[in-house]
Amino acid sequence: MLQLFLSTLAAFFGVQTEQNRVRDFQSRSPVPFIVMGILLAFALVASLIFIVKLVLA
Repeated sequence: MLQLFLSTLAAFFGVQTEQNRVRDFQSRSPVPFIVMGILLAFALVASLIFIVKLVLA
């Protein structure tokens, strides 16, 4: 689970290594990566909203 999170996080920010990308596409179904990507996108948006509200308050 941690490896899935770290791999998705690296790909999310565009710093995924070629070796990890090849490993990920060979060993797993894309569904866990899609779900993790959606969760990370939601967390990013939620954290940005929180920071903006904190600054404006």
